[in-house]
Amino acid sequence: MEYRRLGASGLMVPALSFGAGTFGGQGRLFGSWGTTDADQARRLLDICLEAGVTMFDTADVYSGGASEEVLGAAIKGRRDQVILSTKAGLPMGDGPADAGTSRSRLVKAVEDALRRLGTDYIDLFQLHAFDAGTPVEEVLSTLDDLVRAGKLRYTGVSNFAGWQLMKSLDAADRHGHPRYVAHQVYYSLVGRDYEWELMPLALDQGVGAVVWSPLGWGRLTGKIRRGQPLPAGSRLHNTADDGPPVAEELLFRVVDALEEIAQETGRTVPQIALNWLLRRPTVSSVIIGARDEAQLRQNLGAVGWSLTADQVARLDAASATTAPYPYYPYERQEGFARLNPHPLRGVRG
Repeated sequence: MEYRRLGASGLMVPALSFGAGTFGGQGRLFGSWGTTDADQARRLLDICLEAGVTMFDTADVYSGGASEEVLGAAIKGRRDQVILSTKAGLPMGDGPADAGTSRSRLVKAVEDALRRLGTDYIDLFQLHAFDAGTPVEEVLSTLDDLVRAGKLRYTGVSNFAGWQLMKSLDAADRHGHPRYVAHQVYYSLVGRDYEWELMPLALDQGVGAVVWSPLGWGRLTGKIRRGQPLPAGSRLHNTADDGPPVAEELLFRVVDALEEIAQETGRTVPQIALNWLLRRPTVSSVIIGARDEAQLRQNLGAVGWSLTADQVARLDAASATTAPYPYYPYERQEGFARLNPHPLRGVRG
């Protein structure tokens, strides 16, 4: 397994990490993802650790805390072998104090996560969403206190807009608080919006991308093909509207390219989609999930080899979309591009 620095921090993380969204399996959304119990989770962790996957990501909102509890049970006796990553900030109830990132909410969320995970510290704690009602200075000072207390080692965010992340980083610098070192983002061959603004920001500010849903919300599993109905067991039957939207023509254009390259390489469609992501700028770790051992072992096959430059270029072309304003002039017009060269300039149509 390849290990990379998480952004500009000193924390080394595996190129692939494991997402525990399938643990617990409670509720409509997360019940569709998976229903892994503690015994099954221990077996999946055994396989991950054997392969060098040492970072495990969860969140308080996953199955109402059950994911953290199952993960905590699975790591019992081997806490020093793993990097624990969790998130908080999304609603955990209907009360006024059950959501957001106020001081009182964050302190309680961290204490609850520590209890459910069965540990006294969290390696990477991320805000699951930007809270527009709480001053960033309040959020940062609270996280600073929790870091100084030894309960958190590193902090990050998830699903922030560029201005929200930059505002937070600037406030951290001005007040001497720890900077966010990670941004957990959606990024896939059928969802490349991360590249327009967040990727250049991450390069400039030293923020590592931890990628969620790298297979496009289950669309790049190799089971969805042009002209065929969804497989009977696909979670998209119940959760398609909960995830990132994907235009049908873009999806099948990408799937066609993936299948062509799968024939050339002898690799599976998911392995190719994951390998493509691992070569992108700023990506520190790609989160893989699995309902069972076979699915996990297949996803682990995404490392240890590389696509050719020609194959990468074909995937780039198949997944290319037009940049939104104000970014498309920097892609299409030389004068703009000379002033603001993009790290992926030329690979998107």
